[in-house]
This record gives sequence, C-alpha cells and structure tokens, in this order.
Amino acid sequence: MTKQLLLDYCLNEYGTAADYPFDEDFETAVLRHGDSRKWYGIVMRVSRRKFGIDSDEVVDVVNLKLPIEMFGSFGVTDGVYPAYHMNKAHWISVLLPDAPGDLIEFLVGVSFDATNSRKKSK
Repeated sequence: MTKQLLLDYCLNEYGTAADYPFDEDFETAVLRHGDSRKWYGIVMRVSRRKFGIDSDEVVDVVNLKLPIEMFGSFGVTDGVYPAYHMNKAHWISVLLPDAPGDLIEFLVGVSFDATNSRKKSK
C-alpha cells in the first residue's frame, strides 16, 4: 500500500484528513480523531535500517496503537515491527510496502477504536 492509498482510505473510512503539524516537515502526516484530536496514526518516512533491515532504503511507515492483548499477534513477516520513535509497549510500526493492504486496513481500524474517546455512562 502507498502512503496516498492509506490517507485516502482513512479519509473515506473514518473521515480523517491528514494533518501536517510539524514545521518544515511536509511528509510526516498525523491521523487524528475529529473530536478529541487524539492521534491514532502517524505516517512518516523511515530507513529500513531503523527496523534492523540491512538496507538504507527509506520507506513509508505508519505507527498505530494496539491494545496490549494484540501484541505478538503480528510479526516482521507481516511488515509489522515494534514502533519506531514511539512507546513500544503501545504502538507498532507497519512498513507500508511490506504489509498486505487488508492487514493495514484492519490495524488502522484497531488503532482508531483503541484511541477513540470513550463516552462516560451515567
């Protein structure tokens, strides 16, 4: 999946337009909930070397939040790694060119739900 396909999917499925909050960085896109502004994803360009891969190729990566019980369900064969530049106890990195599109869409949905603001019951 490409970065643009991911951003289009998030816009169509969740109504989320990419946000570019970092000064002078027009490549890193943040995916936020419309109401709480909480992040459910961040798309950035990262060297494969940061994931222990012997390559200097820079690829698009999305960091997503997962519930604790889902950790260990996916691995490098799926293009899923411990999060780059985020809390590895709660976030994963998905290398967009390596992961199947249906898996990326599933994980985006999980992250969206995991970060959704919870309504307090009366």
